[in-house]
Amino acid sequence: MENFNKFGVMVDCSRNAVMTVDQLKKFITVINKMGYNQVHLYMEDTYEVNGEPYFGYLRGKYTKEELKELDDFADSIGVELVPNIQTLAHMAAFLRWRHDIRDAEDIMLAGDDRVYDLIDRMFASLRECFRTKNLHIGMDEAHLLGRGRYFDIHGNVNRFDILLNHLNRVCEIADKYDFEPMMWSDMFYRLANGGNYYAVSSKFDETIKEKIPKKLTIVYWDYYNLEKKTYDRMIKGHKQLSDKIAFGGGAWKWSGFAPHNYFSNRTTKLAIRACLDGGIKDVFMTMWGDNGAECSSFAVLPTLCYAACLAQGITKMADVNQKFYECVGVKYDDFMLLDAPNLIENNKNVVNPSKYFFYADCFMSIFQNTEKAEYCDKYASIARKLKLASKRAGEYGYLFDNLAGLCKVLSVKVDICTRTRDAYNSGDKSQLDAVIADYKKMIKLTKAFYKDFQNQWFIENKPHGFDIQDIRFGALIGRMQACLERLELYRDGKITNIPELEEAILPLTDKIINYNSWRNNVSANMFDFLY
Repeated sequence: MENFNKFGVMVDCSRNAVMTVDQLKKFITVINKMGYNQVHLYMEDTYEVNGEPYFGYLRGKYTKEELKELDDFADSIGVELVPNIQTLAHMAAFLRWRHDIRDAEDIMLAGDDRVYDLIDRMFASLRECFRTKNLHIGMDEAHLLGRGRYFDIHGNVNRFDILLNHLNRVCEIADKYDFEPMMWSDMFYRLANGGNYYAVSSKFDETIKEKIPKKLTIVYWDYYNLEKKTYDRMIKGHKQLSDKIAFGGGAWKWSGFAPHNYFSNRTTKLAIRACLDGGIKDVFMTMWGDNGAECSSFAVLPTLCYAACLAQGITKMADVNQKFYECVGVKYDDFMLLDAPNLIENNKNVVNPSKYFFYADCFMSIFQNTEKAEYCDKYASIARKLKLASKRAGEYGYLFDNLAGLCKVLSVKVDICTRTRDAYNSGDKSQLDAVIADYKKMIKLTKAFYKDFQNQWFIENKPHGFDIQDIRFGALIGRMQACLERLELYRDGKITNIPELEEAILPLTDKIINYNSWRNNVSANMFDFLY
């Protein structure tokens, strides 16, 4: 690619969805046609590690044979496959089995020789499978670094020093296996700016740059900002830390079932321009799968194509549309319809009503004050448009069927809490009967959507991880059924009241509603915590 040395995509294989080898080959083929020459596999614990059977245990991890097959395939079409892993934080899935090397929450215990023995075996295993010298070692968002068991053992040590000492030991191991590491930059910024990554002014001690390993590439990641000056400032700040800088942008697929291509395109346009102006030569687009990876990686192909076009100097949307059709075989505008379940209001920010309304409680929805009756018709209309687009989408039709199924549920459920409470408070039996009928319809539609979602998952991913979706859907349908039965008992005079419906729902304090956590969506009551 003329303007960049490396232009890649990062596929999240750690949030329960581990894409099958065949589907990953398909994905790599499509984006290679768009112009990408690098693919990162983000694997926290979902790869085989020598002598560590609990690494990726029951999580659908890639075997060495699978990774070698993928690496061979990618290389055969001119794509570099890069392991993108973690060597500090984001290791919760593995640390549940290895409490002995935990500092706090999902963070490994820096300075402990057992940690570096593990990392040595991680790197040795990856070296068996990948040709590349590039290795992403993660190290982002370790907010409680040095504040757990590390503090108990060593006392109050400067956290910047903890990070740098750990980084240097990890880089020494990388050098042993002929890897050239890169890491996310946010911990440098947070430790220097009181936890703020996007600080207006970021000035680093001159000695810090001298302490950072020379082979290390610093990766500035930004998926949020809508002003180019922010990207320009951050790139300038990163140059205080290193001469080797890469950029990670975002193809938003991590806020529920539906993508956010429109928002992704807005940030991508600014980010690519800033990278070109700032002389950044290595860029990759991240596709995170936060909180269950409900959204298909193929759903953000419009963003990936747009980014690749901008990187190649293609800026006219007519040309982007043509490029997309040549690579995907479906019209760009049809694929952009996949955003629609979250676009029921003209909100320029990232919001995800299609997820939080779907999982919200029928009696005690914390989102009840945002429900609007007209949303039912909007979702019914979106469902019809998606079904029509499905017929034009060929092999990708299942993506549209899936989200059409979701919208059918929402056409009934989106204001169910309001209607339930209104019927309960009215004392009108006919109104209560109508709501009860909608509960039965809602349950039927939710079961149908489950089948659509299951179909999408098993087309694209290994079965591991879908157990979480089974649990969530099962709990949702069970709760719907329980609420229905309580309403019927009340209607029939077998119980005298429903206390939950008599407690007022308070307004949300959030101005922008992006509730992606299933746990926070379903109830105000408490769950047991992992730690």
